[in-house]
Amino acid sequence: MLDRKAQSPFPTLVDRFVSYAKVHTTSSEESDTYPSTERQFDLARILVDELKALGLSDAAVDDNCYVTATLPATPGCENVPVIAFLSHMDTYPEVSGENVVPTFHENYQGGDIELPKEGRKILAAENPYLQKCLGETIITADGTTLLGADDKAGIAEIMEAMTLIHENPDWKHGTFKIAYTPDEEVGQGVKFFDVEAFGALVAYTMDGGQRGEVENETFCADSAIVTFVGRDIHPGYAKDKMVPSVKVAGEFLTSLPREGAPETTEGAEGYIHPIGIKGNTSETEVQVLIRDFSADGLKPKADMIRQYAEAACAKWANSSFRMEIKEYYRNMKYDLAKEPRAMAYALEGVKRVGIEPLQGSIRGGTDGSTLSAKGLPTPNIFTGEQDFHGYGEWICVKDMELATQTVLRIIEVWTEKES
Repeated sequence: MLDRKAQSPFPTLVDRFVSYAKVHTTSSEESDTYPSTERQFDLARILVDELKALGLSDAAVDDNCYVTATLPATPGCENVPVIAFLSHMDTYPEVSGENVVPTFHENYQGGDIELPKEGRKILAAENPYLQKCLGETIITADGTTLLGADDKAGIAEIMEAMTLIHENPDWKHGTFKIAYTPDEEVGQGVKFFDVEAFGALVAYTMDGGQRGEVENETFCADSAIVTFVGRDIHPGYAKDKMVPSVKVAGEFLTSLPREGAPETTEGAEGYIHPIGIKGNTSETEVQVLIRDFSADGLKPKADMIRQYAEAACAKWANSSFRMEIKEYYRNMKYDLAKEPRAMAYALEGVKRVGIEPLQGSIRGGTDGSTLSAKGLPTPNIFTGEQDFHGYGEWICVKDMELATQTVLRIIEVWTEKES
């Protein structure tokens, strides 16, 4: 195990995380720019400076807000394949990520966790994983924002691993790369990422949950944009003429069954999920997420959405709809199978930390989904983040420490087995 210097000039793991959490980096689904919000560059520039201070002299941020850096191999390890670690800088757009106040709950002894503001609580009954954190320090927000552990915990853990390597120069390792990306939360994180120029054989996203998790499978993801078309006319003269598209959309939404929705599915079950509606009397657009672990399972769900839209229009004479399917990402499992060392060495790395690896599936997606499809096999490693995308997001400091050690052990495994 690598140790920090007694008088280290660098921030601690927790201090780094707190500082990153306070930087407002929320992405936006409404933007037509890349990245979707200029504020993501604020954290990117901070990270470039910190990477350079740790000796990664080529650290830089490009026009797409991709932060990249390289740590060259130590002597004798130059032939080890290049691997990489990635995390994303943006936070989920539907819950505020501005003015985050990280709040510490030390020596957690069980039960609900009360947040300082808005009367919010983290309910132990809904968070059974809290039982694995008894006696540890829990970090939350104050109840007015999300915390941003998704994925600033991953960034902090990678930076802490880099700090430990910097302060222990005799530790042997191959060449490895770092990348911090924008816009992951809006499904565009690696849209312009140049895999070939990056030059890694395998990468790992640090963006998972409970300790020991190594995930090699994600949803396949599409989105249906259903636009209902009505007829607007002055409401004072609307009898037998007006067709309010908002009401047609409402008919569609209320007809969608609860069976097969996120709130009624788990495990390997897919879902359809309306997440947004905007419009007026003339036209109303509804966005519906479509998720399934198999690409073959997406079309039946899209067909079902179309059938419910047709049924809604049938109840409103002279209404109509149009529907567009947007493809987002695909299950990375099959791409990862082409490079079995990616998973095998990650699982071995977790074992060397002293915890049991948990191979699992993500009921969502990561940048690794797209990167794997582009030819860069990218499993997902735990960071400790819990209950993300909401005011009750939390993380256990112990898990962050274990994730940091996992980064180092994965590097160690690649170096030992491939040098």
